[in-house]
Amino acid sequence: VQLQASGGGLVQAGGSLRPSCAADGSGFIIDNMGWYRQAPGKQRELVATVSRNGRTDYADAVKGRFTISRDNAKNMVYLQMNSLIPEDTAVYYCYSDRYSYRWYYYWGQGTLVTVSS
Repeated sequence: VQLQASGGGLVQAGGSLRPSCAADGSGFIIDNMGWYRQAPGKQRELVATVSRNGRTDYADAVKGRFTISRDNAKNMVYLQMNSLIPEDTAVYYCYSDRYSYRWYYYWGQGTLVTVSS
């Protein structure tokens, strides 16, 4: 499975961005998709995930501001980011996994989101 993320950029605090990620499933059924982020000098952390049946999970820091959604037919995942703050500045990595006798994990190349104050 290959992941291609896009839609990052530079935005002022209070603004919005909607990165997206396309998964080349190569015929596999993808279970969970989501986004992680890594700010300079910090560890990679969960932002949001969505299961194949639509169950979502969010980091406390983004609850109420970010919304994750998914299109299973297109193997796409989106992250609507509203009310952005400078602390959201990070490289955002698309993520997916699938289960076939064991879990397989996949990562995209990352897209940079910069929020200016």
